[in-house]
Formats: sequence, C-alpha cells, structure tokens
Amino acid sequence: MQEPSAWREALSEIIGDPAERERIANEVGVRSITLARWANGSSLPRPQNLRHLLNALPKQHRSHMQELLEEAFSDLATIEVEHGEEEISSKFIMEVFDIRATIADQLRFWTISRHVLQKALRQLDPEQVGMAITVVRCMPPSSNGKILSLRESVGLGSPPWGGDLEEKALFLGAESLAGYAVTTCRPAPIQNLQEDRTFLPAYQTENEVSSIAYPIMFASRIAGCLLISSTEPNYFLSQSRTSLIQGYTNLVGLAFEPEEFYPPEIIQLRMMPDLETQRTYFTNFRQRVLALLRGTGPEQSLNTAQAELRAWQQLEEALLQL
Repeated sequence: MQEPSAWREALSEIIGDPAERERIANEVGVRSITLARWANGSSLPRPQNLRHLLNALPKQHRSHMQELLEEAFSDLATIEVEHGEEEISSKFIMEVFDIRATIADQLRFWTISRHVLQKALRQLDPEQVGMAITVVRCMPPSSNGKILSLRESVGLGSPPWGGDLEEKALFLGAESLAGYAVTTCRPAPIQNLQEDRTFLPAYQTENEVSSIAYPIMFASRIAGCLLISSTEPNYFLSQSRTSLIQGYTNLVGLAFEPEEFYPPEIIQLRMMPDLETQRTYFTNFRQRVLALLRGTGPEQSLNTAQAELRAWQQLEEALLQL
C-alpha cells in the first residue's frame, strides 16, 4: 500500500480507529475532536503539540509522519519541545525558588501556590478543555492530637470552572479522593467518575469527570495534596501527564512550612458533610474572623491570619459534630 503523502491524510488514517484516536489524544493532551480537526484541516496544531503527536503515534508510523511534518513545517526539526506536556522548565523552577527566598513569611503560601497553579493550569490544560486545580491542606491537629479533616485552599480553574476557586473552598474528609490520597500517602486517580463510583472514595463536584489527588510530601511527612479535576474522562492515564503533576506537587510543597508536614500516623480523617450543608456554615465566616479580631481575653492579640485559622477550626468543629 502506498504511504500517505500529506501529514493530515496520514493522521486521518491513523485515528480512524476510535480507540486509537482516544489514546493518542490522551497522550498529546488534547480532545479527540481536536485530532479530527487537525486531520480535516479546520485547525492547526501548535509547534509543541506536533512533537507530542509524534511521541504518541505507534512506532511504525513515527518515521514517515516526521518526514511529512518536516516538509509541511520547516522549523519542526528545531522544536525540541517548548517544555510542553512532559517537563517543567528550569526557568520556572528557579522562579519558584526565588519567590521562596524573597517573599515575606505571611505571603509565602498564597504567592507560591498561586504562581505554581497558574503555570500548571496552562501546561496541563493547553486546549482549555476544562480543569480545576486546588491545593488541599491538612487542618491542624485537634485537641486529641489527630488530624480530622482537610481544607481546600488556593484554587484556580478554566471554564466551566470559575477562575478563582478559593471562595468555593470546602472541608474534605474520609469520603473524598483527597482524603484517600492523604491517608495512604500515594497518588489517587479516578479516570471516569460517571462510571467508577466504587474504586476509591470520591467527593464529586459539578463538572468533574476525571480526577487525581497527589500527596504533598516532605521527609515521609504529609501536608495535604494537589487535587486536579478535568471535564474529560481518562485525562490522567498518560504517564507523562502524571509525572508533570508530581513535579508541580513538589513545587507546591515549597509553599508550606516544615511544621505543616505531619506524620501519617496522626491522620485520622472523619466524614465531612455534603457541599450544600457546608455552605450554610460558611456564610458568616468573615463575621467570625472579625469577632475574633475584636475579641478580648486569650485571643485578643490574634492577627488576621491567626484569626482566619481559628475561624476555620471553629467551623471544622461545628461540621464534625454533625
């Protein structure tokens, strides 16, 4: 059989099998419909996606496809991945270290977390399929010395999620995917929440189809996890994508203080109430903080950060009683 003479024609033949099309799309980090658009000429892949495409193709097709692509794109041979799907640029890593070295203590967690999440969102969801990334933190130990819940903190999303997810933060417990990852200290993916409701405990929110929770570790201790959700099924099957998530999780770990990493044996998460129940308790959060700041007695010298933490602890206590 004569080999296709144009890269779009060749791609069209390769993705004719729906299962193969889905696999290649997952490896490239795009939707399967995007591959079809490249093949029919209605859209043009970005340079880094051409490299991802070559890496994702079956071995028997790579050589010929590379020849066709180099004919169509003269600069393809010089594009050695613009730090796309498979790695984080050394320049960005140095940026994070610079922030950690220079930022004020009270701003370190928010600044580093947000900086890393912005970059991760652009790199993990370049086609804006729809993704949410949230830093989930362990709540401080309760009066019995055990950590009973987790709290969503800094979060960013691409449509259909809102840009800033911090206002939608929830407490998570043993019922959640994040809770499972933190309790076991290992990554916890679910490839399709619509089909798989028993593989792992999963706290599913609106728009979420696949999800992964990656634990934030330091010297065998844990501070929480990076929780990532996608509107696409099987979005976390790609090994290169999960390696990238691990890298961003390690960078987020630089936002935490050493004392915020806890021994796994004190993690004893309880069940937390559902989304709607929690939101009824969050409506007066700012009033709680102001009351603590204006208070007298042992808590009269609290600063804003301390007052907010104490307010979260009060809410945790109230929710656990339910």
